[in-house]
Amino acid sequence: MATKSEKKAETSNERAICTNRKARHEYEILEQIECGIVLTGSEVKSLRDGKVSLDEAYARIRDDEVWLVGCDIAIYPQASLMNHEPRRVRKLLLHRREVRKFAEQAAHKGLTLVPLSLYFTRGIVKVKLAIGRGKKLHDKRESLKKNEAKREMQRALASRR
Repeated sequence: MATKSEKKAETSNERAICTNRKARHEYEILEQIECGIVLTGSEVKSLRDGKVSLDEAYARIRDDEVWLVGCDIAIYPQASLMNHEPRRVRKLLLHRREVRKFAEQAAHKGLTLVPLSLYFTRGIVKVKLAIGRGKKLHDKRESLKKNEAKREMQRALASRR
């Protein structure tokens, strides 16, 4: 298992832009993958300002390509005429074998491709994509109870020190 300093060294060149906090609540995450995304210049500038929302975003596989749908990247005001459409469909970059593997898994009933986060890695925008199974209401309640119990145990341990 990696120590804290090793984990910090691995992620030191990553800068988070946006995370989809609802995804972990709404879906049971089965598998994750990192992929690139095709963007225009004004979209990258807007991402650097942090003007993005992944709340309603999901991915679709069409013609052996993966597309990000519903991601809202705000208009960059200084771009004037060369601006982008905020909610356009954006292509995700994956190797062909990864697309096939994900397509096979996402084809099962009840599985969805969900973006978990957007971040910069060495100046390049990356998307963390996951295969998720939708949680039912009782599953959500159960996971909230587990998290609360974990927090209580941590508080009890911290108060002893």
